[in-house]
Amino acid sequence: MTRHTSLLYPATPDGPATAVLRVVEPGMLSTIQDSGRPGWFHAGVGVSGAADRRSFTLANRLVGNDESVAAIECLLGGLVLEFGVPTVVAVTGAPAPITLDGRPAAHSAVLRPQPGQRLKLGMSGTGLRSYVAVRGGIAVPPVLGSRSRDTLAGIGPEPLRASDVLPVGPPPRRWPEVDVAPVAPLTADVLTVRALLGPREDWYVRPENLFAGHWRVSPDTDRVGIRLEGDPSRPPLTRVDDAELPTEGMPLGAIQVPPSGQPVVFLADHPITGGYPVIGTVLDADVDALAQARPGRRIRFVRG
Repeated sequence: MTRHTSLLYPATPDGPATAVLRVVEPGMLSTIQDSGRPGWFHAGVGVSGAADRRSFTLANRLVGNDESVAAIECLLGGLVLEFGVPTVVAVTGAPAPITLDGRPAAHSAVLRPQPGQRLKLGMSGTGLRSYVAVRGGIAVPPVLGSRSRDTLAGIGPEPLRASDVLPVGPPPRRWPEVDVAPVAPLTADVLTVRALLGPREDWYVRPENLFAGHWRVSPDTDRVGIRLEGDPSRPPLTRVDDAELPTEGMPLGAIQVPPSGQPVVFLADHPITGGYPVIGTVLDADVDALAQARPGRRIRFVRG
């Protein structure tokens, strides 16, 4: 991305000036994400894209964008943006407190910041990732057809830093159709996740132990995957033997079990191959909820 001090690119022979926004504070970790870069497995590059796809697409729909255009994914909160021209913005996902020019603003709602105003996300009490969509989308140069940051492969735009200035694409023809979206609140309750055993459940003495009791999200969690910790009293995931598995493909939502016996559920930036056996796979519809599970939250797997 280009780093500038102005909040408006000048007009060019090819078109009018382009609106931009400035990153005042990036928060803990903020990255640009779109719907990902499918079609590059042959080159060893995964899809990546927004970790919580439902929240991401909702943010874009609220501002009238195509669902796939780039937005900002913010971990926990702390992001502060300043706008150069009047625009339309929406914040979804983890319910971080929002202020616009110092005044409280609604979550999952259509916001209309004016030039010089600042949008600030506080720290979210529940959930993990918030999404900020701007009408027109974040228009940094794409890499392999996507503007997503793949944190595992290290491709795509760099994580945001203070003073970054981000270009915004041309506004779409359509306008937002609602002011606020009815969204079920995120909670810290036990998260029930549907999963199917396989393809390597036969590598375990009792693969059904995956569904026994609860797991807890480890602090060792990022966009690559969620590592789970088992209570000492819960039945372990014991391998039949110590045989090695040839490297094979890894899908989104794969539950891979390393020698420690502590499962890892793969998220958006997961590796496309791996050598540890996959005891089960999370249903695609439940992966977004896992992307909002913060360290310490309890997870319960049920048969999908």
